[in-house]
Amino acid sequence: MTRKLPKNSFIALQSLVMMSVILLATGCDKKEDKPVAPAAATAQQPAKPVMKPVSSALRVTPAPVNQFDFSAKKDPFKPVVLTKPDAAPTKDARERIARAGIPIHSFDVSQFRLIGIITGGRENYAQVVDPNKKSYILKKGMAIGKNDGKVMSISSSGVDILEQFRDDNGRVRKEHIKLTLPRKQ
Repeated sequence: MTRKLPKNSFIALQSLVMMSVILLATGCDKKEDKPVAPAAATAQQPAKPVMKPVSSALRVTPAPVNQFDFSAKKDPFKPVVLTKPDAAPTKDARERIARAGIPIHSFDVSQFRLIGIITGGRENYAQVVDPNKKSYILKKGMAIGKNDGKVMSISSSGVDILEQFRDDNGRVRKEHIKLTLPRKQ
């Protein structure tokens, strides 16, 4: 018994067969050429001896390569212009350079006026005012004045300051200066 397929299915089947034939034809387009060796060339060359495989115990493994070795690269944080450092400054010169811009070191100690003292805690503190009416809080060991004055002690009676400086003859001179609170009127 034969059945007739509807016309739509026949067209679909026919197009499916055509597409498969086209795909097979384009897929098999590659031609493989077999290499032809001349018979005369093989007769002239001697046969190469077969080498034995090398065992893995005799193989030398290369050293591991460090992927992150930047020793040959330029340092991006290094300054472009290099300057030669001058002779190292002395401790006194470094301190003076550091204090050059601070107003507390631009006046003589005698020009400061003591306006208050705080005692009773761990440390004693004193408040002084410079000629420009700017106030500073002092504690023991701080530097004050043009001549490298150092606060030696702070007591309820006043502030003791020691200045060490070189005079015109080159000798080191020490001078003790005491700042006291003004008396009540």
